[in-house]
Amino acid sequence: MSIWDIIFGHPAIRKLPPQAKKEVNKLISELIKIGKMDDYLSLQPGGPFNVRCHHTGARRIGQRLYEIGGLELMQAARWHVKRKLKATMAEHLDYCWSDIGEWQP
Repeated sequence: MSIWDIIFGHPAIRKLPPQAKKEVNKLISELIKIGKMDDYLSLQPGGPFNVRCHHTGARRIGQRLYEIGGLELMQAARWHVKRKLKATMAEHLDYCWSDIGEWQP
């Protein structure tokens, strides 16, 4: 991504209608909060983690992003996670989102 994308936002988000853009930005903020507080993966199920040890809130967000803008929008959200929380958390998100739409870890 370029400096322009950092300043003006990811192209997949910029091209959305205003209402969808607002929802997506809120979902990405929530996704980053989950990553900071809980991580996207766990060593054991329970609480916010399903039987596969994936954060259920993060999976719900991934599913909604896919419904709104497909794989491209999910990749945009991952780009934000990587920028804010670094590569390791982005990789955890990759596995958390496995089997959502066309997502491949």
